[in-house]
Amino acid sequence: MADKGSPSLTHIDARGEARMVDVSAKPATERVAVAEGHIVVSKETLDLIVSGNAAKGDVLGTARIAGIMAAKRTSELIPLCHPLALSKVTVDIVPDPALPGCRVTATVKVTGPTGVEMEALTAVSVACLTVYDMVKAVERGARIEAIRLLEKSGGKSGTYKSGTDKAPPAATGRKR
Repeated sequence: MADKGSPSLTHIDARGEARMVDVSAKPATERVAVAEGHIVVSKETLDLIVSGNAAKGDVLGTARIAGIMAAKRTSELIPLCHPLALSKVTVDIVPDPALPGCRVTATVKVTGPTGVEMEALTAVSVACLTVYDMVKAVERGARIEAIRLLEKSGGKSGTYKSGTDKAPPAATGRKR
């Protein structure tokens, strides 16, 4: 069990069992989350994506729609997430010859009692998976990498920006 001053896992009850957090007493505030990730492909595959000549069609447009749809369905995919009435979801996919590959960024917004970090992360993940699905016939070795939360705002915990967080607490070695 965590000390009173230590952070605790909110989805675990006093008996150590999974639970959905009760957010009914929390005020509805505007909450925004931004996540990113990328998919690495060969230069030749990236050229196919950018030219629009992939056998399955418009890779970037299809992946963008898939990411938006995934954000809206996050509670069906992640067991303890609350279903949310999202007010905004954008998914930007930018070809990057330096990778080579595509950089994916998702921004999700809601006014409600809980955050949208999982929705932004899900949008990025599914957009990257969709790019993979659409190019796997020519490159099965494509790699999805570096999916992470960039920033979030709103709610009791306030604003978070990647790179400004503290190091995680040291592991105690104890088993739970």
